[in-house]
Order: sequence, then C-alpha cells, then structure tokens
Amino acid sequence: MAEDMYPSSTREIAQKRRELQPETEAAFQAFSQKVFADGALSTKMKQIIAVAVAHVTQCPYCIKGHTKAALRHGATEQELMEAIWVAAEMRAGGAFAHSALAIAEMSKATANSA
Repeated sequence: MAEDMYPSSTREIAQKRRELQPETEAAFQAFSQKVFADGALSTKMKQIIAVAVAHVTQCPYCIKGHTKAALRHGATEQELMEAIWVAAEMRAGGAFAHSALAIAEMSKATANSA
C-alpha cells in the first residue's frame, strides 16, 4: 500500500475528524459499536463479513482494521481467506449477471438491423 496514496491513519487524523464534526463522529462510533456487538451473529462472524465487504469496497483502512479485529475475535486465517474468496466471486458474479443487459442490447441491435 503506497503511503503517499493512503496515508497511515493517525491519532491526529482521528482528532481532526472529532474536532470538525464531534456529534457526527460520536454517532458514527456508537453506531459502529452497536453493529459489531454480539447479536444473532457473533462479533467474530461480523468481523469476517466486514473483511469480505472491505475487499469488495476496496478500502485499505477497512481491510487492515477489520482483519486485525477478526483475528482478535478468534477468526482463523483460513476463515478470512475463504471470506475473501467469497467476496471475489460475488464481485465477479455481478459482472457475469449484468452481462444480461449487454446481451439484451445486442439482441435489440441485431433485431433492428434485420
């Protein structure tokens, strides 16, 4: 990860975020804590899901942070890699499924040219 493209998250950056929008920052932190708390899904499972989603959204900060959190909550490296492969398949699956749109347009073009 190139440092010039993705600077390290620092205490100073976190502080600046809090200073600029303290109520929004507090609400976001409370929301995050609620989302990742044990519920119908364990915190471990939620963190594994977060790792997969982070790969689809391609957020390097989320990948690093949620990988660390997942490991802290007992996820194995194998579980994380499997979740990443599921994310990769889903991302590729979107392109595969949406090819129906292109095929429909190709069919229209062929019908109109006949």
